[in-house]
Amino acid sequence: MRVLGQILLWLTDHGYQLLLVGVVVVLLVRNPQSRRKVVRALLVLGGIIVGSVFLAAAYGKMKPPDGFPWSWASMRISLAWFAMQVDSYKLLAPSLVNAVAHFLPYFELFLGVWLITCIWQRFSAPIAALAICGFMIAITTAYFRGLKIDCGCGIGPPEEVGPAALLRDGLKFLLPAVLVTIGRYWLRRRSRADAALSAAPLISSTQATN
Repeated sequence: MRVLGQILLWLTDHGYQLLLVGVVVVLLVRNPQSRRKVVRALLVLGGIIVGSVFLAAAYGKMKPPDGFPWSWASMRISLAWFAMQVDSYKLLAPSLVNAVAHFLPYFELFLGVWLITCIWQRFSAPIAALAICGFMIAITTAYFRGLKIDCGCGIGPPEEVGPAALLRDGLKFLLPAVLVTIGRYWLRRRSRADAALSAAPLISSTQATN
C-alpha cells in the first residue's frame, strides 16, 4: 500500500506537466485524424491523472496512523482525525461534521476509480472539476477568516490554507480536470461534426433519387 501511495503522489505532483506537454503536441499536430488520436490518448492519460488525485486524497485520509496496520479500526482512527480537520473549517454544524468526514473519503475513492476507467468521462471529469472547486472555495473562506489550519486534503505533506495551497490545487488538481473536460467536449463535438459531414452526401443522393 505504501508503494501505491507513492505512485499516486508522483502522479498528482507531475501529472499536470505531462498533460501540458500533451496539449502542446495537440496544437502542433495539423492532421485532423492524427490530432483526434492524440486527444483520445491524452484523455486516457488525463483520466488516470485526475483519478490519481482523488485516490491519493482518499488514501491520505484513510491510511492508518504510523505504527498501525491496515484495519477497519485503524481506518476509523484516521477518519476521526480527519473529522477534526473538517471541524476546524468552522463551516458545518457539529452534527454534520462526522457524516461529511466519513462520506468524503469514500466519495473520493469512488470518483477516483470512475475517472481511471474513463467510463462516461464527459460526466466524471466535470464532477471532479466541481469537487476541486468546492475544496478550493473552502480553503479560500478559511484563509480570509484568518484560520491557521491545514487544508486537510490528504495529499502530500500538510499544507496550511492560503495562497500556496490554492496555487497547488489550481495547478496540479483543477487544471488537469478542466483539460480533460475540455478535451472530452471537443472530441465529442468533432465526432458529431464528422458524422454530420459523412451523412450529408447520403442525404443529397437520396433527395436526388427521389
